Amino acid sequence: MKRLCVFCGSNSGVRQAYDEAARVLGHELARRGCGLVYGGGKVGAMGAVAGAALESGGQVIGVIPSHLVHREFAHDGITELVVVDSMDQRKVQMARLADAFVALPGGVGTLDELFEVLALAQLDFHGKRCGVLNVAGYFDQLLRFMDTAVEEGFIPARTWAAVVVEEDPAKMLDRLEVSRER
Repeated sequence: MKRLCVFCGSNSGVRQAYDEAARVLGHELARRGCGLVYGGGKVGAMGAVAGAALESGGQVIGVIPSHLVHREFAHDGITELVVVDSMDQRKVQMARLADAFVALPGGVGTLDELFEVLALAQLDFHGKRCGVLNVAGYFDQLLRFMDTAVEEGFIPARTWAAVVVEEDPAKMLDRLEVSRER
């Protein structure tokens, strides 16, 4: 895995554990020589993961729509900042640059990005691995919902079974490098 795309928020959330997990993931990516692709911001979880990767000597590519350059405080200290015209272009560019995807705790944008790559995987538009970093149980209810959607026949079991779910960033990376099974 050369580059991991991390979906996360421009906010930090209320628990310190969220930013801490983002920082651990950033450091671990750099330690392993794996580049980071992310939303290009320097605040919130985005800033935490990018800052940690940079501190550890990692490569960081941010992709941000021009409309959000000031709102999300585009990170000007990263390896490369790609400015695009729209959120759709952001998602396409991040997916093109990455070998796998991980969602950290985040909001609507994070969920949108996660579900888009899952839908594209389900439809065989890509075969890239996807993961959910379930920090402090943040995604517990979503994970239960996804299990229900599989049980009710709305999501193929193979689609959801291919998603790696972990609580620890290093274990997440280990599993993404080795397996597509949850």
